[in-house]
Amino acid sequence: MAEAITPVIEPLEAELIRSHALRVGLVVPVSGVLGLVGPCAINCAILAADEVNLAGGVLGRPIELVLIDGGRAAEQVAAEVGNLAASGAIDAVVGTHGSDVRIAVVRALAGRVPFVYAPPYEGGGHSPGVYFLGETPGRQLRPGLDWLIDRRRARRWFLLGNDYIWPRLVHDAARRHLTARNVTVVGERFVPYGVRDFAPLLERLAASRPDAVLLSLIGSDLVTFNRAFTAAGLSWPRLCGALEEHGLLGIGGDATGELYGAMGYFASLVTDDSLSLGERYIRRFGAGAPLLNGHGQGCYEAVLMLAALGSRAGTLAVPAVDAIADGTSIVTARGRLTLQDRGVRRRAHIGRADGLDFDIVH
Repeated sequence: MAEAITPVIEPLEAELIRSHALRVGLVVPVSGVLGLVGPCAINCAILAADEVNLAGGVLGRPIELVLIDGGRAAEQVAAEVGNLAASGAIDAVVGTHGSDVRIAVVRALAGRVPFVYAPPYEGGGHSPGVYFLGETPGRQLRPGLDWLIDRRRARRWFLLGNDYIWPRLVHDAARRHLTARNVTVVGERFVPYGVRDFAPLLERLAASRPDAVLLSLIGSDLVTFNRAFTAAGLSWPRLCGALEEHGLLGIGGDATGELYGAMGYFASLVTDDSLSLGERYIRRFGAGAPLLNGHGQGCYEAVLMLAALGSRAGTLAVPAVDAIADGTSIVTARGRLTLQDRGVRRRAHIGRADGLDFDIVH
């Protein structure tokens, strides 16, 4: 069920504001394999909505977030989002969730309202009213592949991911790049969500004698695999396309120096923009809040980009927003992001796990 999340508003004005609020569907997982990213993502979206509302809202209307659980089956999420948009209950959508959910949501929306999608994705998929903030495989993973080939002499790779569109297209892109680098792919597997026993797969992995592993597992599956990998005494470098601070905490940290994440944002980035976000996040939610991470920060960006698009177009009608989308920019913890062909062209950072934190190595 959809649940309203109303950012802080003066109590006296709350009812009047609700009557003309801009209702934004916030699609984030609070269940399923990606459920661990939900708490930070919700907080970051609230923080962004607070800041937009303090600056006057969007087109003179305050943002009110409507939580939609993006961790359920894609068809179930899409049906809820589509019904909310068709009935006028939401005016726009932002979110971070799997690409299978995104594809179903885009189909259900059919261009009725703008949709800003935050996380890394497989590329393509351009439809009216859809705007991408995440990295495509070349910009996300190619720097890490090259870094491990050049620095760790990783000439034999095993590819492992969940069985849906993002890992499959990530692997296709990775395989092409590895082949161009005269590097061998010695094995590949896709597994369904929710695998609990990775022992047979680890045996197959060991038998292939890789120099490195590319992991496009997500959420709790990525956590479970890395725990099993460490428990089995294995130590090859692992490059992950979905490893962030909460996942590293779930794994229990890493002391091997050979676990890497490729993300557009890590909380350990030492820049003025990143430090400022961290300070505002702690001030708003307290020192015990869920750890800042790339998926959550992406939701912060998505709300800000939606506000920038609406302000620049003077409306949230999709044809008008599409017409002005390219060139629309915001400043976030990653610095300035500017839409080009309705996407952001930024390279990911490579973070090496160091205990419970990431050391940015590239």
